[in-house]
Amino acid sequence: METSWSSSDTQSSLNACFLAKRNFQVDLYEAREDIRVAKSAHGRSINLALSYRGRQALKAIGLEDQIVSQGVPLRGRMIHSLSGKKSALPYGTKYQYILSISRENLNKSLLNAVEKYPNVKAHFGHRLLKCNPEEGVITVLGADKVPKDVTCNLIVGCDGAYSTVRNHLMKKPRFDYSQHYIPHGYMELTISPKNGDVSSFPFHCPPPQDCRSVILCNDKSFTCTLFMPFEEFEKLLTSNDVLDFFQKYFPDFIPLIGKQTLVRDFFLLPPQTMISVKCSAFHFKSHCVLMGDAAHAIVPFFGQGMNAGFEDCLVFDELMDKFNNNLSMCLPEFSRVRIPDAHAISDLSIYNYMEVTFSRVRYHEAVLHWHWQKKVIKRGLFVFGSLTAIGTTYLLVHYGMGHISLQTPWSH
Repeated sequence: METSWSSSDTQSSLNACFLAKRNFQVDLYEAREDIRVAKSAHGRSINLALSYRGRQALKAIGLEDQIVSQGVPLRGRMIHSLSGKKSALPYGTKYQYILSISRENLNKSLLNAVEKYPNVKAHFGHRLLKCNPEEGVITVLGADKVPKDVTCNLIVGCDGAYSTVRNHLMKKPRFDYSQHYIPHGYMELTISPKNGDVSSFPFHCPPPQDCRSVILCNDKSFTCTLFMPFEEFEKLLTSNDVLDFFQKYFPDFIPLIGKQTLVRDFFLLPPQTMISVKCSAFHFKSHCVLMGDAAHAIVPFFGQGMNAGFEDCLVFDELMDKFNNNLSMCLPEFSRVRIPDAHAISDLSIYNYMEVTFSRVRYHEAVLHWHWQKKVIKRGLFVFGSLTAIGTTYLLVHYGMGHISLQTPWSH
């Protein structure tokens, strides 16, 4: 059986490994050049958060130990108040942690793993022009600028939040689709190591106005992501605007990054959008299936985007075992099983429900648990209306909300 797909980031390489293990002939089409030989890396540099679900998928293809050895364990976040006080907030128990993984290194490792399978052929610099799932045909455009039709038994669309494969499925009857841009954007900043180290603990620093700087450690440097409403980004037009803003809300950040670097990086690229995508179904007959962001792009506040995409591969592989590689049975079951979880993680990413990070509890079950917790919390606040703000905060944290929202002018 021959399988082809258009790809995006790490998802396609992982899928290729899973299907190659089943002795499929796999053709991987990637729009970008090979990151391993590119003179400069393009695209997002933000580090990826690898947790249990993603590790289980990597373990299934024998890559967990290699990838984990490249990561930096993150056991919690540090809350920096404007007064200079620091308070540690662990992600889980003392034995639980997530891993900060370099997106570039993960891509390279997975591509190296793909090349070890003789039944996989990677085609870089090939853009997907058309997808005809009824006929099992995709049309790609390579360096020669001549459109080429490729016929296969299965098209796996791993081509991201703006998926071309999904756009073709959207023309089919009874295919549901929705997308939502949140009013916040994000911007990446980098703290370089000083004297071989960085003095600050990885931290999450919420100022009163609900913008956030999430800092993940990677090889003695920090990848920093500033989340903030677009309307606030638009107010920062000059170098002085930027410095005044950070001095007001992130005063301990400036000496770590340096004024010149901060201003340079801030104006290097515009803030990026964040989109949430839901669709149903994830497949078309036995010919085409969507995975990862193509099926369920989510906002990053729960840190499960990559992990959910990797778990797609693992769930699909488990179903292929169950149905003995019968695609006509596997694909509908993949949609049936995975859609509730994909829609749930989209909601969970907003509420940052910490409990799911360290298990493979199904996402939609976690949402049911979350709804139950909300009822308990509301009932508790109604009955014990005299609870103080401190008591309320304890209740939210104790019940696993993992995120405290402040009522501020920027809240929405």
